[in-house]
Amino acid sequence: MNRKHIIILALGVLFPIVAAAQTDVALAPEFGGRLAVSLDKRITRGWHVSLEEEVRFDQNFSAFDRFHTTLRMTYKVHPNIKLGLGYALINGYSSTEKAFKNARHRALADVTGTLHFGEWNLSLRERFQLTHRTGDYNVYQNPANELTLKSRLMIRYKNRYGRWSPYAYVELRNYLNAPVIEAAFDGTTYYTLDDYSETGEAGWFLTGFNGGYLNRVRGSIGVDVRLSKSSTLNFYVLGDYVIDKVVDANAEGTKLKSYTKETGFRGWVGAGYEFAF
Repeated sequence: MNRKHIIILALGVLFPIVAAAQTDVALAPEFGGRLAVSLDKRITRGWHVSLEEEVRFDQNFSAFDRFHTTLRMTYKVHPNIKLGLGYALINGYSSTEKAFKNARHRALADVTGTLHFGEWNLSLRERFQLTHRTGDYNVYQNPANELTLKSRLMIRYKNRYGRWSPYAYVELRNYLNAPVIEAAFDGTTYYTLDDYSETGEAGWFLTGFNGGYLNRVRGSIGVDVRLSKSSTLNFYVLGDYVIDKVVDANAEGTKLKSYTKETGFRGWVGAGYEFAF
């Protein structure tokens, strides 16, 4: 067996191993802000409906990011268990193109269990989200309907006679149907063999949208300030550790430009006002 045969054999053994990885990219920290106004209407005992309008800023507070409109209904089936259903309209804005992006529609369903320890509450919320993309998008990079599961553990101090209610929580978000690819890998980046090959001949394959992974670790501390029986202010800081696996392919699916795992920190400060009636 000559040297050429040894190299070919080694590549044949190693390729399935390296093809399962991706290029790691560290993102620079980014900060932004969120402002929200919401209405909460009590329908009957245990039933509430709410409407919230939120505006977000990113790129270190220098750019408008999106309008986020959410309509929710909740029902307390037990003193310790609450169910929720909702719909959100997401109107994102591109600061580079100076135009709004195609709207996204989000359906959400959640269940929250709460334990009471005197004036302390400990709650666990599990929320399932489906986010539908509209307009043109690259079918080799993203699914039409993105599925995520968010798990939040929160502790809150709720003084019945006080105006201040501080809280803190940690939340994990799992991307349930991320794209899965197989591609040639040179130890630094994924690549296609040339610019003109058809899918399957260019060194990469989109095998489906069944890849699940943890893509957000979030922590927050905040406080609700009750101004009156119906009015409440909310102030908080929020931090995200982001893990995103990003596929960049041409629209025809014949060339894989890159497949990267982007990690980094995003911080937010926020304020909100709620009127309950």
